[in-house]
Amino acid sequence: MPQSLSSVLIHLVFSTKSRHPYITNDIETELYAYLATIFRACDSPVLKIGGVADHIHVLFALSRTKTIAEVVEEIKKRTSKWIKTKGDEFANFKWQAGYGVFSVSQGQKDVVIRYIAGQKEHHAKFDFEYEYRRLLERHNVEYDERYVWD
Repeated sequence: MPQSLSSVLIHLVFSTKSRHPYITNDIETELYAYLATIFRACDSPVLKIGGVADHIHVLFALSRTKTIAEVVEEIKKRTSKWIKTKGDEFANFKWQAGYGVFSVSQGQKDVVIRYIAGQKEHHAKFDFEYEYRRLLERHNVEYDERYVWD
């Protein structure tokens, strides 16, 4: 029987709507665990999750049978519903409409894992918008400032 095999690593980045600091220390650990569960249910296991109050980074192995858009839609939909159950302060929670995805070679996997693990230190110096622009430029992604932020 023929096999269809894949090894596609994806670095996903997305923020809260208008970069509102919803991802508090109180929910961060539980949110990351829930994210990992959803990724696993999408046959896209997580290698690393990290972030700060206004955005998330995830390195994951993309399912052989699902598109990036399908996985991201499921992640954002389910976590958005979940966060709203965590208290009145999260009643208006929303993720930004867009996201960034970047391919990662096996040789760069550990570099990206360290980068994601160091988000809190990194963002003591740089805000999300600066970081996101640098990621887009580093990966040669053309973008229009009028549409990249929401």
